[in-house]
Amino acid sequence: MRLIGNILWFIFGGFFSGMSWVLSGVIWCITVIGIPYGLQCFKFATLSFFPFGKDVVYGGGAASTIANIIWLIFFGVWMALGHVIVGALWCITIIGIPFGKQFFKLAKLSLTPFGAQIVSK
Repeated sequence: MRLIGNILWFIFGGFFSGMSWVLSGVIWCITVIGIPYGLQCFKFATLSFFPFGKDVVYGGGAASTIANIIWLIFFGVWMALGHVIVGALWCITIIGIPFGKQFFKLAKLSLTPFGAQIVSK
């Protein structure tokens, strides 16, 4: 199921989701102070391309919280909103629910990427 899910995901929205993370990373890496944020984007772009069989574990300390607040103000809200809208569209049909759930996972991640780790199930 993971292989088929990832292939279908990539074709029907994962490519655009991953490319939005890559674009975000490039924009953040233009400035020196934005490089940590850009690296988070690149780290999570791989999850956006192939999310099935992977999970996100949240953690971190005070530094992660401060970085997540800055991320949320400047970029996270718009990324999360985009993922929620696309996820809701996928959930209209029964067949699309697994894909919608993956977009919701990415929406939560795009709000607070610092301190989060991607793990295989």
